[in-house]
Formats: sequence, structure tokens, C-alpha cells
Amino acid sequence: MQLTTILNRVQKFKCFVYTSIRWAGSPARPELEVLVCERRNSRARCSGCEAPRAGYDRLAQRRFEFVPLWGIKVFLLYAPRRVDCPRCGVKVERMPWASGKHQLTDAYAWFLARWARRLCWKEVAEVFGSSWDSVFRAVEMAVTWGRAHMSLDGVSAIGIDEIAWQRGHHYLTLVYQIDAHCKRLLWIGEHRKIKTLLRFFRWFGPARSRELKTICSDMWKPYLKVIAKKAGAAVHVLDRFHIMTYFSKAIDEVRASEVKTLKAKGYDPVLTKTRWLLLKRPENLNDKQETRLADLLRYNLKSVRSYLLKEEFQFFWQYRSAYWAGKFLDRWCTQTMHSQIEPMKKVARMLRRHRPLLLNWFRAKGQFSSGIVEGFNTKAKLTSRKAFGFRTFHAMEIALYHALGALPEPKFTHRFC
Repeated sequence: MQLTTILNRVQKFKCFVYTSIRWAGSPARPELEVLVCERRNSRARCSGCEAPRAGYDRLAQRRFEFVPLWGIKVFLLYAPRRVDCPRCGVKVERMPWASGKHQLTDAYAWFLARWARRLCWKEVAEVFGSSWDSVFRAVEMAVTWGRAHMSLDGVSAIGIDEIAWQRGHHYLTLVYQIDAHCKRLLWIGEHRKIKTLLRFFRWFGPARSRELKTICSDMWKPYLKVIAKKAGAAVHVLDRFHIMTYFSKAIDEVRASEVKTLKAKGYDPVLTKTRWLLLKRPENLNDKQETRLADLLRYNLKSVRSYLLKEEFQFFWQYRSAYWAGKFLDRWCTQTMHSQIEPMKKVARMLRRHRPLLLNWFRAKGQFSSGIVEGFNTKAKLTSRKAFGFRTFHAMEIALYHALGALPEPKFTHRFC
């Protein structure tokens, strides 16, 4: 079976035909060049309006990189025609295997884009003898097409969070769809300000915003203000993971202060290397850590009392009724305010301020936990590391949409990857 027969089977174009194949390149790096010609009596289509038009002239021959075969680069050779379009003027004809002025065929671009989900972009470029820029352009093409054809129907639950990006206080606001039937990245915004989230709701549209039933976020004030204004009818659930993060920070602060106090007074350093003992859940400790924790709990220290308050609060998530959970929360906050442990009292005041939103976790039946959003955030950070970092917001945006957006793809006669 000849190579032209294979190409006609997997990548056939109407009005064009593969005529001949020749070897090119060097013995060390051989290449295959496939000559493409238009069929007899076929008319070129305008790249602007895609209507068949009369010919104007012909440009020089161009090389379009195709999917490699047995590790050998393959190029399609074609001299594009120009058409005289009464609507668009003189235009280069539309070539079905490539978009615009790109030197990559669409098949090869989608091939690289799919591999870029599995490997880091640098490795994709090295494996297929391409460049990082070519891989980026392929992914950018895939994301542009996918964003233009994605459906926003049926979005009823979203999660909002931010991740640190670059050095300093630079953040990206990420909005995820967290419905049971679909979990994906919906939107990315630079910074984490009020106007950042307002841009999302303008993009999402007021009609879809009114259809939102559940929104999960942390306690960042700009998020709370915008959500109350733009989607006030939705059940706003505070992120369980971020709430427990406040406890961890408070225990760390108490422990660090108490370590210095014990050292200054000459007491035994019983809190040395106990950070993870106090932050981990008891069921996640190994036998050695359990023994060490049991010894530590015999001391009447603020760090120990803070740990016990944190573990007691874990019962809050086991309630099924928002009413009884509220009773427990009020009792816990009152107890903590009498503990004389300032970092823990700060947590109690924070919980009191956000009491209605905190109890929405039970009204949403606990089905939209922080695990989904935090899982996406972990993948977002991994995506950045896989691409060895991005210096521009546009590049980071493209990479995240590609990895987490669950974007649609066009139908092809043959999938090469």
C-alpha cells in the first residue's frame, strides 16, 4: 500500500489530491515531502467568506508540517492560489489542512496539543523534533477552538478560589464548574479583586447567574461582596478546607509563641518537632506519632488546648441539621472566647461573623466540599510546573484552560493521538 493511499484514507480533502512523495532533508534527519495539488476544474474558496471564487494568481510553494511517520517528519507542499472575491477583495484561498498563516497542519497541531496534556511542553517538543513555540501555538489553537465551542448550559454549581502566581502577591482567580455531572475550569481572571470577579459574571451572563444554585468560595471579602450582588439567590457555601486552614494557622501561631516562652523560662522543650502532631488528624498519625501525641496531651499547654479545640470543632461537620449545627457552633465559639488563647479567639470571631454562610454547608447537604476546588488548584499548580513556569498571563491562561477546561474538540476522520 502506497503512502498516498494511507493519507487519502486518514486525511482526505475535498477538491485536493496527493500527487507524489519524495525524500528530503539529510541522511541523519530524513524528511518526507508530499506534493498536494487541486483537483481538475475545482474552484478555490475565499478564506474570508469561504465561497468559491474565480482565481487571481498563485503564490510560492509553502511547506506545512504534518504528523510524523515512524519518527520521520512529513511535510505537505502546496502553492496556494489567490482568489478575486467581490465581497472580501483579493484573498488567499482557504486550505482545509491548515488555519491562516500557520505552518502546522491542523492534524499535527491537535496531535501536539493532545500530547501536551500528558507530557510537559518541553518534552513534547523534544520527542517530536518540534519547538516549544510550536507546541504553545498548537495548544493555543486547541484552546481557542474549544472556548469558542464550549457549552455553558446546565451550570448550577461553581467554586471560586485563587492561586498564587509568580513571585510576590500575584494571584489568579479561578472559577470551576463543580456539578456532579461535569467538573471543569470555567474562567480565569488576573488578580483577585472585586472587578476581577465582576468580569466573570459579565462573561457568564445575568441569565445564567440567576440559574446558579450553589457557589463555593473562601472568605475573601471581594468574593463575598460580588457573589451577594450578582448571585444572591444561590446558596453560598464557605469552603471547608479554608476554614480548617484558619485553625492550622492559629495552632502554628500559638505553638511558635509557646516554644519561645518555654525556652526563655528554661523548661523542657516538649513542643520541639510537634508541629505535624498538632496539625494532622489523629487517624492520619502513625504508631510513633500517636505515642508522642499521647505524651504531649498530658501537659497543660496552650498549644494542647488549641489542638483539643480544633479536634472538638471537627464534630461540627458531622451534623445533618443546620439548626443543631448552629447550636454547636455557638457553644463552641463561647467556649473558645473564654479560653484566653488569642489566635483561637480570632478564629471564633471569624466564624461568628460568617455564621449564616457557614451553615449553608448543611443546606447544600455537604455535597460541594472544598475537595473538588482544592483538587483543581493542585492540578493548576502542577500544570505550571510541568510547563516550567509561564512569564505571561496569556500563556498561563492557555495552559490552565488546556489542562483543566475539559474543552471540546472537532471531529476528525482519523485521530492520530
